[in-house]
Amino acid sequence: MRHRAVWIIGLVAAVLVAAGGIAGWRWWHLRSPYGPEVLNATATLRLVDQATAEAAFDDQQLVAPSDGDQVFLGEVAWTPPPQAKPDAMLIIAVVDKRSRTLPGFIATTSNRPDQVGSGSDGVLNAVEERYPWLQGVGAREVDGGFYTSGNVVTVTSVDATPVTYSFVLHPAHPDNPAEFAVASAPAAVDDLMVALISIGPDRQIYWAERLLN
Repeated sequence: MRHRAVWIIGLVAAVLVAAGGIAGWRWWHLRSPYGPEVLNATATLRLVDQATAEAAFDDQQLVAPSDGDQVFLGEVAWTPPPQAKPDAMLIIAVVDKRSRTLPGFIATTSNRPDQVGSGSDGVLNAVEERYPWLQGVGAREVDGGFYTSGNVVTVTSVDATPVTYSFVLHPAHPDNPAEFAVASAPAAVDDLMVALISIGPDRQIYWAERLLN
């Protein structure tokens, strides 16, 4: 009987050690090596003309605006952290607070242009669930289907700072299908929120910070 009690106590201890190990791994896995306060990130956004936007991109030809279009130009800058996990990334999202939509296309560059790009990312669905104030960054449900039509800026190196970005907003067309909705003109700078999101190497969400508006 005594041996059985010792065996049970040993089994319980082993389970507790294993659970502690799993909890410790999970804590390390989900914990960012730095918080947003370390980056001290800032964002700017302004309405400009086409020539000003292209000058910020070293005269690279960008999407040409038409009548009624608006050209926006902005920058997100931060202090590179002392350490970062390989394959982690930052996402810069611009959300139209009126419609909870993203710009249709974003041009982007930095001091390391090979480390920045634009597009969509499935991890933003989970980001939207965790941070309700970021509603609109994930896929939208329309008639039982899920659609992603807007773009964000992806940054694959914390040293690629500052990041310059530009986009054109077009007037909304009443015949555009809801699944293809994107941010539209006319918009004021105050209508557009800029957020910075930190994603880990295994697609875990570290944190999100509202930088502007």
